[in-house]
Order: sequence, then C-alpha cells, then structure tokens
Amino acid sequence: MRLYVARHGETDWNYEGRYQGQLESTLTQLGRRQAQALAEALGQCEASCVITSPLQRCVETARPLADRLGAPLAADARLLEISHGTWEGRLRDEIEHADGERMRAWRDAPHTVRFPDGESLADVDGRWRAFADSLTGQRDAVVVTHDVLVRVAILGATRRKLADFWEPRVRNGGYAVLEKAPSGWSLVEECRDAHLDGLLADTSRQAL
Repeated sequence: MRLYVARHGETDWNYEGRYQGQLESTLTQLGRRQAQALAEALGQCEASCVITSPLQRCVETARPLADRLGAPLAADARLLEISHGTWEGRLRDEIEHADGERMRAWRDAPHTVRFPDGESLADVDGRWRAFADSLTGQRDAVVVTHDVLVRVAILGATRRKLADFWEPRVRNGGYAVLEKAPSGWSLVEECRDAHLDGLLADTSRQAL
C-alpha cells in the first residue's frame, strides 16, 4: 500500500506570516494553482480515496485531485494541524516579541514545547499514528493535511525522533510517499515537488 501525504496549497495566512493552527484560512491564487498542479501530478496514481483534514484549506486542495481520480473525498479530524493555542491568528513577528522564549524553544527544541491552550508534537504524533494504523487493505490513498502532520509522518516512517522535526523538507502542494509493509511504514520519497516548477511558495516568510 502506498500513501501520498500532501501539504495544502499556500494560504493568505501563510503569505502574511500568521499562525493558522486549527483556525480557517483561504487559499491564495498561488495555492489554488498548486492544488491543480497536485491533481495533475497524482491524477494517474492508483489511489482509491482522498482523505483530508476537515479544514477548508485542505479540502480545497484535495477536491481537484478527488475529482480527477473519481475517488471519494473524506475528512478525518486526526489530520488537523497542531493546535497552536494562543498563537493562532497572530503574526510570527508578534509572537517573537510577546512569547520569545517559547518561540526559541519551538525553533531549537520543538519536541519540548506545548502551546498554551494547545497541543505538543507528541499529541500530533499520537493522532497521526492512530490514523495511519487505521488504514487497512492494499489500496493506495492520498492524504491532504498540514505542515506539522507531514513532518511527523516522515519522521515516523524513518524512525527518527520528534527532536528532528525541522529536518524534513515540506512544500505547499508537495507530497511525501510512504509505503506500508508488514514491518510498518517506510519512506519512499520525502518531498516530491517537480510539479510545482514556477509555483513554489516562499516558506521562509510563513509562520511554521
């Protein structure tokens, strides 16, 4: 079984450098083009379903692919972005000023951080593992989710620790390829993004 794990297209809050978490935000024009490019890239795969985070930025990214595949589109709350708690809806620059110590920890030791009124990486890792373990059968599937979930999925498939959270390469509209064997999930490719030629978002400005 192959699992294609994609990040949603660029949003207006990505562009502004605003923490999204589990709040809603809207795809930019670039984000919509990335969704179409993702549909073209995976349109010939053998996935029997497309599973998405319930948040609209993921649903909007997933729909063109589901339509192209003629596959059902289902939402699963276990694929929600990490809850950034009190950071949600606020600009990265604002957080660096107001909660600088926690921001430094998030950059340097992300596995140690629990967001106020929010989650930790261990919480998200638990959600992802429960979701991945629930997939049965041999039919391929596409998942459209968020930056943190894609990173956690890659770390799990490569048996790395959450302390290595910032190491994987993740792109808006790009995807990782995982494969399931009797011994568990393994990583086939970390970040497929050739379909995004001329469509890459500037992740350096994003509040990740």
